[in-house]
Amino acid sequence: MSSAKTFAELQDQIRARYAELSKRLQQVAKYVIDNKNTVAMQTVAVIAKEADVPPSTLIRFANTFGFSGFNEMKQIFRLDLVKETANYTERARLFREMEGASAADQPHDILQEFARANAQALQQLVVHTPADEMQRAVDLLEQAQTIYVIGLRRSFSAAAYLRYALSHLERRVVLLDGLGGMLAEQLNLMGREDVVLSISFTPYAEETVMVSEKASQTGARQIVITDSQISPLASLSDVCFVVKEAQVGAFRSQSATLCLLQSLAVGLAFQTSGQDVAASL
Repeated sequence: MSSAKTFAELQDQIRARYAELSKRLQQVAKYVIDNKNTVAMQTVAVIAKEADVPPSTLIRFANTFGFSGFNEMKQIFRLDLVKETANYTERARLFREMEGASAADQPHDILQEFARANAQALQQLVVHTPADEMQRAVDLLEQAQTIYVIGLRRSFSAAAYLRYALSHLERRVVLLDGLGGMLAEQLNLMGREDVVLSISFTPYAEETVMVSEKASQTGARQIVITDSQISPLASLSDVCFVVKEAQVGAFRSQSATLCLLQSLAVGLAFQTSGQDVAASL
């Protein structure tokens, strides 16, 4: 099996396979899930001692989930720890401590890393995005009476861009920003002829999940952009795009998401009005 790329993916794999693991590996599984910060920061020797297993059992556990060794698996825990640090200055400091001198910290070095990672992410976006799903999403947007767009926290800028682009196509668009705590009121007029486009990545915003559940109850069609087929939004969607964004250290980009949204908007423009309108986006 392929190894997980995020802690959430690894956690899901461990839970799904827990019953089939040996007692020793179940012991490791329980320890790493319950003590993820310790796993991120401590040596293999310390982790093995605290989990009360030989170091070789940790290696076997990592191999079971597709990693070449336990230190490779540890990187998942380390990046998750850094991501949980909301303050970017503190996040950069913690990442530098864990990576040591190998971490690029000069502005141009960081630019090179992001450019390289984004180029790879964009290539993967093309390869893993089915043409028929793109067309289906454009058809849903064209048929919608009102398009509701939601993306909170780091996804807000992408949602705001889509609202801007769709407004140039003279579509009726509502950006669900919850301003003034009025998110529920913004949803009051949602109906079966509408489409909700939700953007959310782990850790998934509770408000976005709530909007998706409300849309499901109302009968509105849903387009979801997320990072996993097992995200809480995916099961409620009519079209689900799984986007793996570029990541440099603990900092994630939004280039692939914005590229996908721009492609949907321009695709809708060509389908409904032709090249002149598409050129204005």
